[in-house]
Amino acid sequence: METVLTIAGSDSIGGAGIQADIKTITCNGAYTMSAITAMTAQNTLGVKSIQESTPEFLADQIDAVFTDIVPDAVKIGMVSNPELIKVIAEKLKFYRAKNIVIDPVMVATSGSKLIADKAVETLTAELFPIATLITPNIPEAEILCGNKITSEDEMVLAAKEISTRYGINVLVKGGHSINEANDVLYGSNEFLWFTSERIENENTHGTGCTLSSAIATYLAKGNPLEYAVQLAKNYITECLKAGLDLGHGSGPMMHNYIFSNKAK
Repeated sequence: METVLTIAGSDSIGGAGIQADIKTITCNGAYTMSAITAMTAQNTLGVKSIQESTPEFLADQIDAVFTDIVPDAVKIGMVSNPELIKVIAEKLKFYRAKNIVIDPVMVATSGSKLIADKAVETLTAELFPIATLITPNIPEAEILCGNKITSEDEMVLAAKEISTRYGINVLVKGGHSINEANDVLYGSNEFLWFTSERIENENTHGTGCTLSSAIATYLAKGNPLEYAVQLAKNYITECLKAGLDLGHGSGPMMHNYIFSNKAK
């Protein structure tokens, strides 16, 4: 069985972060390991507080995984300070990790800020150079490229700027009143659009975590990057179509829609 390590924060409501990654990777047929960067007290309405792991404890978690079950892919989500980012980079370089997908989590769906300002520079300097793919949404891409994004043409320009600046593949995720649900992948001086129908579902808590961990899963299975992105897009579309409605704010998706249908 293919194996995937998720390095991310814990979400107490279970719709994003480590919990969403475990559900996604499992439902897409791979085995999940985890290293927790932070504990968050949050729900569908927002983030109440964050308790970070220490650099030493995060290092121990990553060591424990790589010295026993070597992952075929690594997904990196919320990392909230430079010290933790440096630990992750050092360990992944040491173990020569492959198929690294980074969801540069900076802002929660609710609008709550999840990363310190000084951590962005460390993230781009330490982790981006070893990544296979990064998956920023529109607000995150604006931070990374330094420009406003108000159209699909500007999405392409932003993806090109980020890809050129950091030498990586970039998937800029659409939405945010720019298009239906179309994402653009840019790398090696070429771009490719991934289109999908927009699902009328306000419960989108954890969509970024889910997409990036699904991509990592399909890379672990040996798929080319473009196909891995398409398979992940298909999966998240079905999760949204299932229409799960929990919580008083932006609720979680139904990651296990396949199994829930069979159980009826």
